[in-house]
Amino acid sequence: MIRPIIAANWKMNKTVSESLDFVSRLMQLVIGMNDRQVVIAPPFTALYAVGAALKGSSIGLAAQNLSENKDGAYTGEVSARMLADAGCTHVIIGHSERRTIFGESNDVIRAKISMALQSGMQPIVCIGETIEERESGRTFDVIAKQIKEGLNQIETSDIKHIIIAYEPVWAIGAGKTATPEQAGEVHGFIRKLMEERYGEEPARRLPVLYGGSVNPDNIGKLMAQPDINGALVGGAGLNVDTFGKIISF
Repeated sequence: MIRPIIAANWKMNKTVSESLDFVSRLMQLVIGMNDRQVVIAPPFTALYAVGAALKGSSIGLAAQNLSENKDGAYTGEVSARMLADAGCTHVIIGHSERRTIFGESNDVIRAKISMALQSGMQPIVCIGETIEERESGRTFDVIAKQIKEGLNQIETSDIKHIIIAYEPVWAIGAGKTATPEQAGEVHGFIRKLMEERYGEEPARRLPVLYGGSVNPDNIGKLMAQPDINGALVGGAGLNVDTFGKIISF
């Protein structure tokens, strides 16, 4: 059985002091909660301070992005080695905002996944379709392309270190959530696709999270779906009390 993973992506929110206040309160909420993994993704500016605060705790620390380059003359970029050194255990890759606003291709995402794996971090690889793609019946085609191209050249031995997050673009920050049945159907497709590519055992152990307006009211029904193994939480992860209700589903 896959241990559920509940991750909060703070996006471009919270100062260092606000991040540390959140973390101090969150650490109290997760005491004794050993049957699930909690991960938070603060902004870059807060990673080192939060990483230091989390030492000895069960909470994972994720970066929201990383460079596809190892090091060098890339002004403004942050490398995988730097993130690991700051205490990151996970890194979000391929979020729809990175794909749409910043034009990240599946090839760039594949390079970022490789960099994360080489540095010992677990990539949380985001995939998902737009409303136009869903309404035109192309959801599965889009998901398959993102997985095949994004995970191209990733070895079977590395799959155990990867987390997939299905985030329908039309549900992110929109107050809309895929129904548990819609989400479950896509998660089932993802697992079947991974089984075809990497074998039954790696696919069975692969954590597949759902993201898209997750909140305390819908987390229970989403987690009841057999192929949903957790959540990547956006806006509801900015308030520690609300996030606490989600992780306590």
